[in-house]
Amino acid sequence: MHRTRGTAQTRRTRLNRLPLAAAICFAMSSAAFAQDTGQTQAPTGTPATEHKVATLSAVTVTAQKRTENLQKVPISIQVLGTEKIEQLHIANFDDYVKYLPSVSYQSAGPGFSEIYMRGVASGGDGNHSASRPSVGVYLDEQPVTTVTGPLDIHMYDIARVEALVGPQGTLYGASAESGALRIITNKPDASGFGASYSVGIDSVANGGIGHVAEGMVNIPISKTAAIRLVGWHEHDAGYIDNKEGTRTYPSSGITVSNARNCTSTSLLVCMPAAKKNYNTNDIDGARAALKVDLNDDWSIDGTVMGQNTVANGNIATDPAIGDLAVTHFYPERTSDRWWQAALTVQGKIGNFDLTYAYAHLKRNQVEHNDYSDYSFWYDQLPYSYGTYIYDNNGALINPSQYIIGKDKYAMNSHELRLASPKEDRLRVVGGLFWEKSVHDIEQRYMINGLADSLSVTGWPSTLWLTEQVRTDRDEAVFGELSYDIIPDTLTATVGGRYFRADNSLGGFYGFSSGYSPSSSYGEAGCISPQPYRGAPCLDFDKNVKETGSLGKANLTWNITPTKMIYLTRSEGYRPGGINRRGSLPPYKSDYLTSYEFGWKTTWFANRLSLNGSVFQQDWKDFQFGILGANGLTEIKNANQARIRGLEAELNWAATYNLEISGGVAFYDAKLAANYCGFTDPSGKPITDCPAGTVNPLTGDTVSGPEAPKGAQLPVTPKFKGNLIARYTFDLGEDELFIQGALVHVGERRSDLRTFENSLDGNLAAYTTMDLSAGFHRNSWSVDVYINNVFDKRGQLYKYAECAEATCAAHGVVPQYPNGQVYTVTNQPRTIGLRFKQEF
Repeated sequence: MHRTRGTAQTRRTRLNRLPLAAAICFAMSSAAFAQDTGQTQAPTGTPATEHKVATLSAVTVTAQKRTENLQKVPISIQVLGTEKIEQLHIANFDDYVKYLPSVSYQSAGPGFSEIYMRGVASGGDGNHSASRPSVGVYLDEQPVTTVTGPLDIHMYDIARVEALVGPQGTLYGASAESGALRIITNKPDASGFGASYSVGIDSVANGGIGHVAEGMVNIPISKTAAIRLVGWHEHDAGYIDNKEGTRTYPSSGITVSNARNCTSTSLLVCMPAAKKNYNTNDIDGARAALKVDLNDDWSIDGTVMGQNTVANGNIATDPAIGDLAVTHFYPERTSDRWWQAALTVQGKIGNFDLTYAYAHLKRNQVEHNDYSDYSFWYDQLPYSYGTYIYDNNGALINPSQYIIGKDKYAMNSHELRLASPKEDRLRVVGGLFWEKSVHDIEQRYMINGLADSLSVTGWPSTLWLTEQVRTDRDEAVFGELSYDIIPDTLTATVGGRYFRADNSLGGFYGFSSGYSPSSSYGEAGCISPQPYRGAPCLDFDKNVKETGSLGKANLTWNITPTKMIYLTRSEGYRPGGINRRGSLPPYKSDYLTSYEFGWKTTWFANRLSLNGSVFQQDWKDFQFGILGANGLTEIKNANQARIRGLEAELNWAATYNLEISGGVAFYDAKLAANYCGFTDPSGKPITDCPAGTVNPLTGDTVSGPEAPKGAQLPVTPKFKGNLIARYTFDLGEDELFIQGALVHVGERRSDLRTFENSLDGNLAAYTTMDLSAGFHRNSWSVDVYINNVFDKRGQLYKYAECAEATCAAHGVVPQYPNGQVYTVTNQPRTIGLRFKQEF
């Protein structure tokens, strides 16, 4: 949505303006609307003087697979439109999530984020064999959710971001257990030519200089067809220093140094990786879209979009080294290259709307990561890991590990649906869905100079190899039926989804037979003598199938044309899957049931909107992933959790000149039963585990539950909120603005488990402020902004490179009394300048 610019006379007409400070005091709550303006004529008999009237413009969404006014949709939806995206300088995932109060996340870098909604969070490491996400991410009509994280799409020429909060199982399926994020792009427009470009530069405190260039052109090729071409390049400055340092392995006495002026000796290994501001990013991408209206009823939309992100360094910091600093010994770099081809056909069969959506996504991620922390901490243990690492001559060598990882995704999805006319008293939408995701996984844990006998056969210097294929299949029939019990007043809706899932994981993972001759996996655990995709053999091959159904019921009361309340019971689920550690059973599906009371209201002649909801969600047998022995991800079902909450959003066109919007979310997310840390042989969670209880799978005796009933779920704060105020004023024929955006995130647990959380520590609460000001003349504008004005270090994520209990070698390394814990923070204060022009 955009502000309508009037005549010169109109722009010079002033309203009485509310003081900015007083106006902000009225604002409580998530940015969903952009302010628009209208013009009214003076009453008959008075001078015909035009003046501006502040109103809120209608926001259109497609959350229910129809085009509808946001205020008429009985779902909790938070929306950021085109204008808000530009005004808030939103460029990536991190930027827009902070303005969505219902969304929490933890990130290991661009394209490697775990997303959670409404407190439905157990934590996780985003590992390739981890659970599927509980929040679905969509690009237009197509799902783009992958296990290691969603596509981090550069946010240029985007129509809106829709956050559909709460279970969306009936219409969106398995990957929308707690909600869905939808990124809707601007479409080709045959009504006229249009073009724009934007260039910018920014400087990061304690870091370097970044820049961005973006451009779009919309070209009609006939009265019924148009193409839209979009391109972008972005360079993000680094701000984390890889400082010089050394590390000595106690078992061998070998010291490694990352200093750039180091000289190697028999016991000193030089690895010159130190560098200032080493976490830079470079992003290049493009989109080409074609829209053809075949006739009044049928149209075809085709899009090809791709992006390549090269991220250097690491976005985490080691507080023991310093602020925004680490000491790593190997070069680190990630490449995330993806492209998607999508086709949408829309038409009519009789008076029913038919939509067919197809997408094909290819994504290739290549990682080079320092893994020497793991080597160092395991060398502190009694079995002296470093004495097992030697070369072909039997001499001990530097045992530091690094990872070369490759993740290749191929996803195909089809959806066919029919929708009856939305003006009918009885309405129905339903269809078929099919998706297949194939994930080709290769992970090499490497040590330079490693003996051939210790290396995986055929993979030199590789201590550990993962060569696997994970396949996730989903098929579903879905539908929703609505009936106006009282036309335009009382509506009842029921919905359902029947699904079938088939998930498999197989391949090779483990050590060589020379390094681990008695292992149940790796070369010693081969179940087939034949090589597998270049690996020595197949040592693991399992799959799990399941079917089920989900339901939804809603009752909506339109009290007046501008005020609506609703009651909803909805369900979502996440498929079960395979634990690649053979001694563990498969993990089961988890289910979320939500009970919600919501309201959507508009007041004062469409100048103020107040929306919100209160809810309770019951999370059954939720999947919980931990980092187990040898760094293998283990997923277990953790019985029950209960989340209660309140969400609210307010948007106020205070005057023509002043816009205020904001959002709040309050959550009480707790375990409803003990988490004991183990299951019975069938995979059912055990909740009664007082001290002395024996784990039936391992025979170990436990000291009590790992997390007691009533423990707060991790990652999600009890409170998150934002407040945005924008004030514009005229300067002759031109327009100026000032804007402030405040975001607060409350304290969060870093881990569900009591002991591990005590080692990592809670994620501290933080508040950030962004400021901007700009000037608009005719077709061009320029603005300056300061993000994170007070340079706050907001803690987003904490993790350790090895299992926390192993890292907590108390007294062994005085610098790290609780083990080596990394913290991912927000970006430091950034000052930028942007110029934009439209044609």
